Amino acid sequence: MAGSCFHGLRLRMSKSKALPDPSSSSKTQLESDAENVERKRFDSMESWSLIFDSMETWETSKEDQEGEKEEWAADLSQLFIGSKFASGAHSRIYRGIYKQRAVAVKMVKIPSQDEEKKALLEEQFNFEVALLSRLIHHNIVQFIAACKKPPVYCIITEYMSQGTLRMYLNKKEPYSLSTETILRLALDISRGMEYLHSQGVIHRDLKSSNLLLDDDMRVKVADFGTSCLETRCRKSKGNSGTYRWMAPEMVKEKPYTRKVDVYSFGIVLWELTTALLPFQGMTPVQAAFAVAEKNERPPLPASCQPALARLIKRCWSANPSKRPDFSDIVSTLEKYDECVKEGLALSHHHSSGLVSRNVIIERIKGCVSMSSSIPVHA
Repeated sequence: MAGSCFHGLRLRMSKSKALPDPSSSSKTQLESDAENVERKRFDSMESWSLIFDSMETWETSKEDQEGEKEEWAADLSQLFIGSKFASGAHSRIYRGIYKQRAVAVKMVKIPSQDEEKKALLEEQFNFEVALLSRLIHHNIVQFIAACKKPPVYCIITEYMSQGTLRMYLNKKEPYSLSTETILRLALDISRGMEYLHSQGVIHRDLKSSNLLLDDDMRVKVADFGTSCLETRCRKSKGNSGTYRWMAPEMVKEKPYTRKVDVYSFGIVLWELTTALLPFQGMTPVQAAFAVAEKNERPPLPASCQPALARLIKRCWSANPSKRPDFSDIVSTLEKYDECVKEGLALSHHHSSGLVSRNVIIERIKGCVSMSSSIPVHA
């Protein structure tokens, strides 16, 4: 069934409105109109659910039957696509139902004319499916199935009902998240990233809009379209990712390591403490220039706990070797979380006489008593 993926789509596209007459437009205008028509066709995929209504479109051809079926291949007779809820330059994400389970369906549009872009998108798709199909962790979005049939490829994952972390923060008042909430969300992210790095993978686009929330408000790392194996990309150059969250060495297109993800996590942790967009008031290019050429970072608020501020600064250090590994970040955040659960405040220094030295060292290193607490609540 996977082989006959989008027969219905091709039939429907053939009925679309014709392009303008070449005699009435310049070549440039014609190309622009063609691009707009293609984008509108791609964006009209809310109607794609209709494609799945006629089961005869899923009859597998003899050629498909004889071909080798991938173990991750989707049974499209079991897939219903609903409304779009996110989009990218070459992809759209839709709600769906697959085998009676709520899912997210990422559709990747493969261009037929631009061979270079086509090859790149196919390579990214193949890598993302190969990667997702072997990643199993409660803080990594769960892969379910995929379909590969030009002109559109799809990846089916679990549906995260509460949307992205960026959407969540947009609804919050600035500086309103409690220390407990900041630590819970940060721990979910760092544990997912610790696992990803343990598998030899660099995400390369870690940001709040690639972090998803489920019904229980737990965070899962998602969108591995620009990820790479560290053994293959540690010496590569380029600036894959998003400027506001991008490490300076990547902005400068210098060789980089997994520490680019740690830098991005520092920006995300800043987002959690402020609920603001990093480098607000700047364009993405201006933000990248400020980071790479002026060594600027988003301003840390006075209300930020000193311990969290220190961790953020370590993560976004200009020197990658000074940034901690995610295993260290998880360990540090777990200690901070223990402090909060013990009713103690976070600090990167110790106050004398408030808690015995042995308790500080043995039970909650890095904590001081509540008498010196500085609440982070707005």
